[in-house]
Amino acid sequence: MSTHNSFDEQFVFTGKVKTLSLAAIAVGVVTIIAGFLTDGERTFANLLLMGYYFACVCMAGVFFCALQYVAQAGWSASLLRVPQAFAKTLPIAATILVGVIAAGLFITHTTEIEGKQVVAPYLYKLWAIAGVEVKGNANFDPIIAGKHVFLNKGFFFARLFVFLGSYTIFGQMLVKYSEGEDELGGMFYYKKSFAMSCLFLVIFGFTTPIFAFDVIMSLEAHWFSTMFGWYNFAAMWVSCLAIITLTIIYLRQSGYMQWITQDHLHNLGQLMFGFSIFWTYVWFAQFLLIYYANIPEETVYFIRRWEPEFKPWFWLNIVINFLAPLLIIMARDSKRTTSVLKVTCFILIIGHWLDYFQMVMPGTVGPTAHWYTEILWIEVGVAIGFIGLFIFLTMNALSKFKSIIPKKHPFLQESLHHHI
Repeated sequence: MSTHNSFDEQFVFTGKVKTLSLAAIAVGVVTIIAGFLTDGERTFANLLLMGYYFACVCMAGVFFCALQYVAQAGWSASLLRVPQAFAKTLPIAATILVGVIAAGLFITHTTEIEGKQVVAPYLYKLWAIAGVEVKGNANFDPIIAGKHVFLNKGFFFARLFVFLGSYTIFGQMLVKYSEGEDELGGMFYYKKSFAMSCLFLVIFGFTTPIFAFDVIMSLEAHWFSTMFGWYNFAAMWVSCLAIITLTIIYLRQSGYMQWITQDHLHNLGQLMFGFSIFWTYVWFAQFLLIYYANIPEETVYFIRRWEPEFKPWFWLNIVINFLAPLLIIMARDSKRTTSVLKVTCFILIIGHWLDYFQMVMPGTVGPTAHWYTEILWIEVGVAIGFIGLFIFLTMNALSKFKSIIPKKHPFLQESLHHHI
């Protein structure tokens, strides 16, 4: 294995990973085509699931960068190029997500809603169906009519464009400032990054819950939960931390980023562990409040996920995303062991795919025949395709940096000598 120690070294995206990512994309494309020919509703649901997952990881990459600037963290300065590559990929991820949502909203099919055969869109059929807000119409729904000021296509897309557009702009600006810092040095670009990050975190904190309400919670528009946005934030943040860690491990094993030590990986492991516990806290708080309140419009969410077809996946979700990190990386030594961290990252990435699966599928496709038929070739193929696309785009974005390290970051020396 060759070693790359120069701060001017560029990452070169070639070899087996590039080939495998392109092959995975091809598998995804074939699966999507076959899916539309056999089960359009299920295919749209999986595209939404993976499009949302893809966009959320890239958004959380911007959040990671901004958080380090605002906290004035020194330990992470030498690894910022990885989340910055996620930020550079966000425009494509956002475009794919908006495209999936637009297609799912405007392409209609005949389906059954509450025992009636109706013509409805593939996604968001509860509130986007024609006449649902018009009193006296056959499709009139009084609950949705009361939410129509918020849940209408025009305002829905306006919010989507504003949220994703603002996250994308902030991400591109932070990357631009970091690259400018490499050229000029000094504190000018760092101060701009700090100010931009402060503004971004305020906007991101207020808008990500609404973003989750729009894209995921409105699939089941009769239901509501004020904790749902933070539950989604916890999921996207843990997923992003796992993927950042896995990417850094891959780069180190490929001979790059040799300045990253077990101390840096320990920090990432601490974050994954801590926020997995936070995810569990929000999951349980939302579940417990809805369970003991026993309000029909709230409990319906969990009743649907306790149907025999979804119940095993429901409980597996909490086992994977809580017990796995708790039992595997709670100890200090496990956070400092690369092989253990790598396994934990894979578990959490799959676990939060299952988490998003639980959010999306019961309210879109609904139960099929058995619990083991809920995850079939469409789910697997679409997931493989998006994994390949994410790897290809982020690795390609990483290769475009002139240096794989922010070599003139003011806290770089602190990061290079980080020890805990």
